[in-house]
Amino acid sequence: MNFQDLHECLRLELVRRIEEGDLTGTRIAAQAGFRQGHVSNFLNRKRALSLEGLDRVLAAQGLTIEDILPVQISAEGNAGEVGDELRSRPAQVEQVAMVPLVSMSAAAEEAQIRVASVIEEVPVTAARLSDQRDRASRRVAGWQRFVAVRCDSQQASAMVPLLAAGSIAVIDRHYNSLAPYHADQPMLLAVRYGAGLLLRHVELDDARLILRPAAIDCPVHLVAVAEDRLPSDYVVGRVCMIFHGL
Repeated sequence: MNFQDLHECLRLELVRRIEEGDLTGTRIAAQAGFRQGHVSNFLNRKRALSLEGLDRVLAAQGLTIEDILPVQISAEGNAGEVGDELRSRPAQVEQVAMVPLVSMSAAAEEAQIRVASVIEEVPVTAARLSDQRDRASRRVAGWQRFVAVRCDSQQASAMVPLLAAGSIAVIDRHYNSLAPYHADQPMLLAVRYGAGLLLRHVELDDARLILRPAAIDCPVHLVAVAEDRLPSDYVVGRVCMIFHGL
């Protein structure tokens, strides 16, 4: 196993812990003594850690090299053989997909996200994306499927505790139906409202979409569905993942 293999194994383990809610990028930075931007670049494959930095992150997370390897090493195992096996199993290394973080307007309007619209990229386990069920209208079937947006304080205050200021919401733009994703759980949808988006629970009442906040002290918003439009035309997509601290 070479340094690059070890570097990628650690990154994948940190992404897994973040997705499970056990860790945040901010906490990694504080524990290991890095700037938050340095950790974010590492998680996004934009910057590598030095050998010393790798040791600091391992120590801060209470990890050993054996903990992050994708195969079990016996006491007499050969590290070179492990590295060869890791490189021969690309699915083990390529488990992370990069979702573009864009503005609210780009998420709503750009069928294919332009390079100039990408603020940064968010690492997400590829399996979590492929597991998402789609329910797209014909209008958006050809759109780039997953995008991410960062929530400002106004968006977050309406959806406490689901959202927090600065949290990142990944939107599945191939699920713009009002049909519940889970029968017993309300969906969080990204809906066009004025020139922007609102992240809200949504109901249809006659020819109106009711955008309901989670916080009882925030107002309910109404969107009138035009006669020549469908309710799904106003839905940008379903929020399928939320990350805090990236």
